[in-house]
Amino acid sequence: MRRILLLLCFLTGTFFSFAQDSSRLRISILTCAPGGELYATFGHTAIRVIDSTTQRDIIFNYGTFDFSDPDFYTKFIRGKLLYFLSAEDPTSFAYSYQMDNRSVWEQELNLSPAQKQALFNALLNNMQGDNRYYQYDFLFDNCTTRVSELLSKTTGFTVPQPLVPKGTTYRNMLHEYLDKGNQPWSKLGIDLLLGSKIDEPVSIASSMFLPDYLMKGLDSSKPLLAKPKTYFLQTPVIEAGNSMYMPTLVMSILLIGIVLLSQWKQEQWSLFFKILDSALFYITGMAGILLLFMWVGTDHKACSNNYNLIWALPTHAIAAFALWKKRKWMHTYFKVSSLLYIIVLASWWFLPQEFNPALFYFVLILLYRSVMQQKWHAHARNI
Repeated sequence: MRRILLLLCFLTGTFFSFAQDSSRLRISILTCAPGGELYATFGHTAIRVIDSTTQRDIIFNYGTFDFSDPDFYTKFIRGKLLYFLSAEDPTSFAYSYQMDNRSVWEQELNLSPAQKQALFNALLNNMQGDNRYYQYDFLFDNCTTRVSELLSKTTGFTVPQPLVPKGTTYRNMLHEYLDKGNQPWSKLGIDLLLGSKIDEPVSIASSMFLPDYLMKGLDSSKPLLAKPKTYFLQTPVIEAGNSMYMPTLVMSILLIGIVLLSQWKQEQWSLFFKILDSALFYITGMAGILLLFMWVGTDHKACSNNYNLIWALPTHAIAAFALWKKRKWMHTYFKVSSLLYIIVLASWWFLPQEFNPALFYFVLILLYRSVMQQKWHAHARNI
């Protein structure tokens, strides 16, 4: 906090110097390469301001949050975590990315003195008090969209042509990075948590919610660039492995294993399948409860309208315990469950949401075990 206050004092003290000779300002956009961790998979964007008269060099960063907040995890889960604009020196900024082996590209903006002043004034205003804070949204209000909107308001920044093929969705763009980053399980998790809203086609403006695409947008807006893109920091490129099909492989092997074991009639497997089904339906039910909570109990816009709930039934969390006893209603419950899963699988490629391929095999497992439970309870009811 002390460091931020000192930077604020510096910014306020040098405001008049900038105002007197804004043509001596150099403003550029920094685009940081993706990193190995999930939070860094999609890269980062910042703004660099250099004053040649005072030899000041500042980097403005909209991607800052207070990890020491005692309610950090609660706010993060509920989508209420506030991010804020901070300012730091280039040395510390470059060091953090060098340690993570992440390159940073720089694009200097070709702006008039008035545009430079307007952009700096906006940054200075956003550093004041509560103006610094904003409610972060992964897709629609993040460190990159903030920079893009700021450029649009202060410089008239526009992109003349689409940056992605027609019909490209938010999910398609996220998958591109998750595949390159060799994060198949994170991809499965994102496909599970994020609803049909991210299957909407992106516009030219909304496609720049990712740092690389804002960089591409700036490249295509030639009048806004003073010179070609250069390296602010260059690090060796490390190629990731390829295990993008691992979740699908695991789920398919699990399905085959369960089907083969189910064909054995030995009595000792009875307890095994009760435990298996109890765990299977409990996990599915709890997943459904989580998805429902993320939809109606949080501010995460991308988690709304999640069609995964048509197979991840929250009621399975109750059925997981009830299946241990002979209950009349369980036969009907699993009969309805089986019919539902048949409908889901038949309409898999026609639903208004793209499902992860691995989930197809998981739903097949749910269908198979629902049918087995239906038969068991039907037999038990007739005894």
